[in-house]
Amino acid sequence: MQNNIVKIFSGSNTRLLAESIAKQYGQPLSECVIQRFSDGEIQPNILESLRGASVFFIQSTPPPAENLLELLLLIDAARRASAGYITAVMPYYGMARQDRKDKPRVSIGSKMVANILAEVGADRVITMDLHADQIQGFFDIPVDHLHASSVFIPYIKQLNLQNLTFATPDVGGTKRARMYAKHFNVEMVICDKQRKRANEIESMTVIGDVNGKDVVIIDDLCDTGGTLCNAAALMMEKGATSVRAFCTHPVLSGNAHINIENSKMTEMVVTDSIPLKQHNKKLKVISVDQIFATTIRNVLESKSISSLFIDN
Repeated sequence: MQNNIVKIFSGSNTRLLAESIAKQYGQPLSECVIQRFSDGEIQPNILESLRGASVFFIQSTPPPAENLLELLLLIDAARRASAGYITAVMPYYGMARQDRKDKPRVSIGSKMVANILAEVGADRVITMDLHADQIQGFFDIPVDHLHASSVFIPYIKQLNLQNLTFATPDVGGTKRARMYAKHFNVEMVICDKQRKRANEIESMTVIGDVNGKDVVIIDDLCDTGGTLCNAAALMMEKGATSVRAFCTHPVLSGNAHINIENSKMTEMVVTDSIPLKQHNKKLKVISVDQIFATTIRNVLESKSISSLFIDN
């Protein structure tokens, strides 16, 4: 896809990351304002002509649902303004954990959002580290699925950990952790957890040897931090030398910050896919602005996206 007119916009939730992405791309953010009626109703107003342009809207969609609604309204406004090609850049794809019908009478939220994005006028979606790879199959439009390994792997290398071992906090993340272990040619362990209900763990078991190891836990997101903190404590009990966690999306709800600060983890490394509401001494943020900016450029120039990934 080639177009001389490129417009990059930011939603209100991801403004700082969007500014960094636009700077890395080489042009400032285009202008829009998010107006609100007195009752809180949202009305985006795009202040530039979009006719025939390739338009990129950068917005992560964590709760509240207004973040998603704002993105949808921006896409609709661009479609009605005769934009040539509309891409939703969603560093964090909200509702990705609702990816299957695991009990009766529940919605599949990630599929619903995929349907709405296409229906409202998005031609493409760019996102990072979906909760499950198969969510890409929910879309009938192209999806560029980026990986935070592009920024995490260089940081792990510079740590020079002597007895590196990778871990997954649950069985569902085995593929993700195995990719890291394969890249570094080291072993991997699994934490098998049983839940009573969402965000509440009943029991956890470590499958594999962590004695004398510098353990790096890989996960797509951290919500309350309960799983990661319990896993770190259990691994230290099993003789691990150190435990670190690398999580792409810092959802960090409830008592997450307190849990992380009081945990046995040396540090938790996250990206800026979701802006942090507060910081603590164990959190380190690595920006993903460069990989998103390069992806936008490659999309416009019809170049490969997978070639950007370290794990490819």
